[in-house]
Amino acid sequence: MSNTAERASILRNQLNQYSYEYHTLDQPSVSDAVYDGLFAELKKIEAEHPELIAPDSPTQRVGAKPLAGFKKFEHSSRMLSLNDVFDSNEAIAWVGRISKLNKAATSAKLWVDIKMDGLACALIYQDGFLVRAITRGDGFMGEDVTSNIKTIPTVPLKLRGNTIFSTGRSEVRGEIVMYKQDFDKLNHQIQQSGQKAYANPRNLAAGTVRQLDPKITASRRLYFRAYDLLRDNLAEVPTQQYAYKSLDKLGLLVNKQAKLVKNINEALDFADYWREKRHSLPFNTDGLVFKIDDRNLYMQLGVVGKNPRAAIAYKYPPEQATTKLKDIFISIGRTGSATPVAVLEPVVVAGSRVQMATLHNIDEIKRKEIKIGDTVVVHKAGDVIPEVVEPIKTLRDGSEKDFVMPSVCPECGTKLVKPEGEVVWRCTNSSCPARNSRHIQLFASKGALDIEGLGEKNVELLLENRLIKDTADLYKIKKEQLLKLDRFAEISAQNLINAIAAKKNPPLPKFIYALGIRHVGSQTAIDIANKFKTLEAFAKSSIEDLIKIDGVGEVVAESIAAWFGDEDNIELIEKFKKHGVVPSTVRTQGGSLGGKSFAITGSLNSMSREEAADKIRALDGTFQPSVGKGTTYLVVGNNVGANKLEKAAKLGVTQISEAQLLDILKQ
Repeated sequence: MSNTAERASILRNQLNQYSYEYHTLDQPSVSDAVYDGLFAELKKIEAEHPELIAPDSPTQRVGAKPLAGFKKFEHSSRMLSLNDVFDSNEAIAWVGRISKLNKAATSAKLWVDIKMDGLACALIYQDGFLVRAITRGDGFMGEDVTSNIKTIPTVPLKLRGNTIFSTGRSEVRGEIVMYKQDFDKLNHQIQQSGQKAYANPRNLAAGTVRQLDPKITASRRLYFRAYDLLRDNLAEVPTQQYAYKSLDKLGLLVNKQAKLVKNINEALDFADYWREKRHSLPFNTDGLVFKIDDRNLYMQLGVVGKNPRAAIAYKYPPEQATTKLKDIFISIGRTGSATPVAVLEPVVVAGSRVQMATLHNIDEIKRKEIKIGDTVVVHKAGDVIPEVVEPIKTLRDGSEKDFVMPSVCPECGTKLVKPEGEVVWRCTNSSCPARNSRHIQLFASKGALDIEGLGEKNVELLLENRLIKDTADLYKIKKEQLLKLDRFAEISAQNLINAIAAKKNPPLPKFIYALGIRHVGSQTAIDIANKFKTLEAFAKSSIEDLIKIDGVGEVVAESIAAWFGDEDNIELIEKFKKHGVVPSTVRTQGGSLGGKSFAITGSLNSMSREEAADKIRALDGTFQPSVGKGTTYLVVGNNVGANKLEKAAKLGVTQISEAQLLDILKQ
């Protein structure tokens, strides 16, 4: 109890200091996320130990029938998703792009609104009466959840008023959300009953809507907030603003914060206003929606993939949170890299539960002065691996410990070494179990052989049950062996056997990359394959031969020579031959893209980056991971960063859209 009391006292003092800096001095020293994380910790302590609540604590400031299943139902028009932008430059660039397609977009007014983090749903009204409710699904087809949606009080069973919307078909689109306070209360009840808690309100709302018993949905407080109104006659809903005003009159709940602005600069001012104020909203949000207000112009601008050109989602910076760093362990990567990983007390960051975060390397730990036992700030951006940003040193109580880098690999006991000029320590044992697992995962990954069904968990399962020792062993697995494992049934076992068999004659560049040779990435593997044509010729190459290849320097050449000089690797190549694995020979094609180089920024709608690279290379073009002096085209996709765009502009590289890339590939 004494430790808990001391912790509560430290938290109270620190939070009061932060509050003084923020409110009195107007000079905040930490983000709101840091304050909120520490505030939540103090609230938890006081909830468990009410006797520790002090007068100066910041917490004391006054402030139908069950269904058998869901039927599929086709949407009358596709429910689209929005391209994301993350700063003002990207938002301004969006206006520039659509203005090139239609000059009217240059001076078009914008409708801006809060982006709700909920479950998208379409309500179908016929002659003013609700007849069907459909989830977004894949955009084309959703689930009929009418019985459950009728239990939500903010869904009118009959539209109010006697207007044009009282006749014919009207479709209302919106988000089903659970308010934050209702989520906390219900999640606590779920935990108390011994069930697994939900990560965020959106997940709980989605789970509630998909309950087969409408009574369960009715017992949970959900809200439907509308944002779109569709009619067969476009002229009946001429603008986004008109849609919102009509929805309000029809008895639907809409965001009162939404407004019409003259241009993108006013939209960005609106975004800045809501950057912090959004936390006061009853529902979760991670950004705003910007739309061309004129619906006719909106339709004229069209759709690219699954995204309308005339609308974007403006996302706020990634979230941060505070938590305790309980321990640090070493993770061994595919190339032997020994990376320190933080073990954290579980904390929700950016909507997901985080328990581990990277510390990069021992030099970073020393630079940031991170200790085991620290309260730390954790940062998570989208799908990027969470990282520890910094410790909050003022919260230390003396129990924290320095981390000492181990001298040997925790997986195999081999002495760790730190190559000259590098910051990363490495395990040099090529047979290390951890390295082996990572290598097999790389071998099966999309960028390499793309063996479907062979993810991390299945790789670990095969290794644990000694069905494989290396990548070549994949080709000797029998279906009968898989059926004895918990994760496999008749169909899944046969599917994996078929997927592996289909990769017995992989493209040589993919196979070279899949070997996992240090410093040999996907583009280097292509350059090597184009030079030597066959695996046999590559295996016999000398350092002098390798250095002659553009992009292969002395370090890469020596790494390749060392790999083929290892007896275990020579044996691995022989095992591949024994199991009938023969990479295809590279033949000179003389394609239409010879001499042209492409780089991509952002994601594409019609294909993955790897697929685009393969198509470019198939036509004798070059795919580059970054923009350089020799880049011919920069393909600009979705969620682009500023770096490649700025570099392309400086170098005079031609920027093209995904649609233009597709035209080039067709030609």
